[in-house]
Amino acid sequence: MTFARARHAGLGYLPQSSLVGTLELARFSLELFDVPLDCRSGLSLSDCRGLFIELSTTNFRQYSRLFAGSLKASQRNIEGLVLFDSNVRHILSCGRLRRRSLHTEDLSFNHIPRIISAISLPFLYYSPMLILGIETSCDETGLALFDTQRGLLAEALHSQVDLHAQFGGVVPELASRDHVRKIVPLTRHVLAQASCSLGDLDGIAYTAGPGLMGALLVGSSFAKSLALGLGIPALGIHHMEAHLLAPLIQPGAKPDTARNSAQAQDMLPFVALLVSGGHTQLVEVRDLGSYSILGESLDDAAGEAFDKAAKLLGLGYPGGPQIAAKALAGDPKRFRFPRPMTDRPGLDFSFSGLKTFTLNTVEKLGELNEQDVADIARAFEMAAVDTLVIKCRRALEQTRVKRLVIAGGVSANDYLRAQLQGQLDAEVIYAPPALCTDNGAMVAFAGALRLQQGASEDLSIKPRPRWPMTELQPI
Repeated sequence: MTFARARHAGLGYLPQSSLVGTLELARFSLELFDVPLDCRSGLSLSDCRGLFIELSTTNFRQYSRLFAGSLKASQRNIEGLVLFDSNVRHILSCGRLRRRSLHTEDLSFNHIPRIISAISLPFLYYSPMLILGIETSCDETGLALFDTQRGLLAEALHSQVDLHAQFGGVVPELASRDHVRKIVPLTRHVLAQASCSLGDLDGIAYTAGPGLMGALLVGSSFAKSLALGLGIPALGIHHMEAHLLAPLIQPGAKPDTARNSAQAQDMLPFVALLVSGGHTQLVEVRDLGSYSILGESLDDAAGEAFDKAAKLLGLGYPGGPQIAAKALAGDPKRFRFPRPMTDRPGLDFSFSGLKTFTLNTVEKLGELNEQDVADIARAFEMAAVDTLVIKCRRALEQTRVKRLVIAGGVSANDYLRAQLQGQLDAEVIYAPPALCTDNGAMVAFAGALRLQQGASEDLSIKPRPRWPMTELQPI
């Protein structure tokens, strides 16, 4: 076989004379690894005497045993090995090459056998990326910077609660206008907080759906125009997938994307409870990006039901925290509210009947005192949480998995977390409270995972107010 040679001192693009060797090696790799090639990633091999080969590869994570075996077979002829991964599309769009290589001497290893024994995953290194995450799906403007090596660098969140509180719920037009006012100042804020500039960005992740059409248009238009001006990729992220991945973000830690991706793989399979003001879903996750909907709300989402119940009790918006605060002083034995759709098989939800029962209770009592409000709030919270717990138990039994991930704004409810931990024979994983509600960090993190795997899209603006998770591509 003919191999291309370059100087060991500097890795760079292969000269034209190396093309034959590169193609030959690519053909050889197909026969050796028996895996499909993917032009989204570049794998470079270099021995310490000058051998330098670049070829397109796939995600070797799925073929780690074959990959390790090929190295063992060739260890007598290779004294040192350098492997690194680069996103070709990213390189072309940015106009600059950012690669990290690792030599055996950097790890104090002298021979390939010691490297193989020291690692369990394929020896792949991702190019570091700085991702700007933009969340504008509803009534919160969230911006964040996530570095794939240094972790979460900065985040900022502007809530529109005060703006919508007087109306008792989100007004879409007002939400869109407020996103327009806040998105640029918040972008400048997170960049300054992280001591970065726009030129340091390697990609932009934005919420493309589901959500309010006007709000999504603000975020997607800003992301695409900024990406066009900077010459970097912009990728639309599914709002609920971002929530699902949020528990992987550890504030204050310094995870890289490859490590978080491996951590996510170790979590598989699991059932996810996505519960927020706009969505209530049970999702089976066998692989990241590949989701199966087990059940969902047929009418009001759980968070929406909390908002409406709070309004009936004369409490403020949003209703979830208000109900939870009042419930602490409530008598759990005074009222018993129904657990909707738990008396029949299936994993779908319905909270409209619970709302109606709350209305009837309020009307029977007439004028409410403080204890009445607290008692009704306690009964409502217990009924809603019990319904969620019962459905989660059924989903775990149906899928035969032992791990539950909860995400979304309602997942911050302390009573819900306590009941799930105490009543389920499964490991329960949830995000920190600050990452449960809508935020830019979860969008940036989801974008980093997908961008480093080579995901891309054109510059057309196509927000999706309704977007089934089943249509997503695996990560």
